[in-house]
Amino acid sequence: MLSMLDPRHTTAPPGYSRWLIPPAALAVHLCIGQVYATSVYKNSLIAHFGVSQTAIGVIFSIAIGMLGLSAAVGGTWAERSGPRKTMFTSACFWAAGFLIGSLGIATKQLWLLYLGYGVIGGIGLGIGYISPVSTLIKWFPDRPGLATGMAIMGFGGGAMLASPVSRQLLSLYDPGYDPAHGGAVASGGALVRLFVTLGIAYFLIMMLGVFNVRVPPPGWRPAGFDPTRVGERALITTASVSAANAIKTRSFWMLWIVLFCNVTAGIGILEQAAPMIQDFFRDGVSPISISAAAGFVGVLSLFNMAGRFVWSSTSDIIGRKPIYMLYLGLGIVLYALLALIGRHSTAFFVVLACAIISFYGGGFATLPAYLRDLYGTYQVGAIHGRVLTAWSAAGVAGPLIVNGVLDTQGKPGTLSAAAYRPALFTMVAILAVGFIANLLVTRIPERFHEPGTGGVDPKAPAEKTDPVALRPESQPATPPGPQTARLWISWILVTLLLGYGVVQTAITAAKLFGG
Repeated sequence: MLSMLDPRHTTAPPGYSRWLIPPAALAVHLCIGQVYATSVYKNSLIAHFGVSQTAIGVIFSIAIGMLGLSAAVGGTWAERSGPRKTMFTSACFWAAGFLIGSLGIATKQLWLLYLGYGVIGGIGLGIGYISPVSTLIKWFPDRPGLATGMAIMGFGGGAMLASPVSRQLLSLYDPGYDPAHGGAVASGGALVRLFVTLGIAYFLIMMLGVFNVRVPPPGWRPAGFDPTRVGERALITTASVSAANAIKTRSFWMLWIVLFCNVTAGIGILEQAAPMIQDFFRDGVSPISISAAAGFVGVLSLFNMAGRFVWSSTSDIIGRKPIYMLYLGLGIVLYALLALIGRHSTAFFVVLACAIISFYGGGFATLPAYLRDLYGTYQVGAIHGRVLTAWSAAGVAGPLIVNGVLDTQGKPGTLSAAAYRPALFTMVAILAVGFIANLLVTRIPERFHEPGTGGVDPKAPAEKTDPVALRPESQPATPPGPQTARLWISWILVTLLLGYGVVQTAITAAKLFGG
């Protein structure tokens, strides 16, 4: 059975629809996006273990740290092993993280929760995040921004799905738990059942992606697509660059800085979203209630997800470098406006924050396509994994900057809009650094290209050792009837999952305008 994971058996047969690949990627990203929904049961874990907020918050930090580390270290292995094996590995690690974490909750061994959800689950996070990316780019060389935007949109949507589902499951497993009450605490038994349920459910959903994912046969291209015309655009290469050579180029490190700056600035809003809007209008005629602040967080979640798809798709039209100039350059203006006049209108404040967060999400989704333009598709997943270490660094730097500044301004619950200005102007400076770094991104010199590629990606080892098994003509064509049914089922499933999260988040977001 495990032989189906072999890269030799992953090449698509003739007639295989490339539109089966986006729902396969979405199935993985919708599941691993749950990492941003850990706040739902944070208070319950604190009460169950009898520890501080910091002790429980470390779990999230470990998971995000392992995401960047495993993506960087495992990127080359993921390229070599193919998407099916890496997505299956991600599903195993992600599910095992929940199951081991449930054991830690049941036995009140916090270190098992660190090991399970933090370390093992974090490895699944990193591998799962990068595993579909290079495959999508190979199937959509004509629209790489659209393809990666669809998948990485799922990562933002995963939190919107996991939050309401987790609250409803906890209320099912513990009748005394009221999800509508902000300070509600679920029992340890309910937390154990929640982790077991999520671990099994996520594994099954991710297996949908495992069974559907394929790589295109050598030499495949979409109808009407001319790769030579793509190569005429600025920065885009038709050659290939290995991950080992990519890190030797200046553009790699400029992009690392770009991602670090964009994420650091975005987290400055996300991490303080609810208290921030309350503090900005604390002394105004229309103070923001707790429920309305939760609605604001919901609105930001929607724009975070939408920005990943809309802006990344737009980059296919205007180019990757110009779209990052928009993220960073307009972001500078928006942050400055937020600091100077954001407090004068709730609607204006929300519009500014939503635009900033849409750029934050768009930066994540556009990055793989930017890397494909510069380095080709040969080891783009491995290169992407290495750049994602900037995400881990920004995840530490962003909250440290904002919280460090706010700590000097007064106690939580007593701050005003003026207290945020030093932090917001710091973000302006950080975005300016990112803007300059983006300007310094240039076409990769030929000395870093893989020899003899001549515009064609070098063949993977499996293609060299067993060409017969990988030739599309050696495999039976995909029957149109069953493939159409699989296509509909796959898209309906991921649409229902994503749609449920969007609807539930929209209901929460309505509280911002309904009071």
